[in-house]
Amino acid sequence: MTDEALFEFLHMEIVSHVYKEQQASKGEMDNKDRAVCVSVLEGMGFRVGQGLIERLTRDSPSFKDELDIMKFVCKDFWTKVFRRQVDNLRTNHQGTYVLQDNKFTLLTQLSSGKQYLDQAPKYLAFSCGMVRGALSNLGLDSVVTAEVSVMPSCKFQVVIQKL
Repeated sequence: MTDEALFEFLHMEIVSHVYKEQQASKGEMDNKDRAVCVSVLEGMGFRVGQGLIERLTRDSPSFKDELDIMKFVCKDFWTKVFRRQVDNLRTNHQGTYVLQDNKFTLLTQLSSGKQYLDQAPKYLAFSCGMVRGALSNLGLDSVVTAEVSVMPSCKFQVVIQKL
């Protein structure tokens, strides 16, 4: 319980710091500045995801396919990071996966409903980066995006890049 609260507060402070730093150097922020902040947060998450998955898979056998990797991410990785499994995993069997979390930990502190919906993307960039970093270390290049229609529910769309 304590670890969970610390992670949530640290995450909020990281997001706040990145946005304040960008605003201090520019003054008023436009869409380009917000995109830079999202990119910085996503990059931080990418590195954290790489490190975490390295530790989690150290003693596990290799995965047989892409779906096996995604199941591992939804169960073991998600549980280690967010203290619960993904509520739903869907795929079109062509490299697109949708991970749905109905009570996403990093959004529960903000609000329920649609009050702060416009603030949600900046709190999801780090998590998208973590998933992308984890998949990258497991040999899957991907594009990860997040979508929120009602908080704290969140859908992460993972598109695996075929080489």
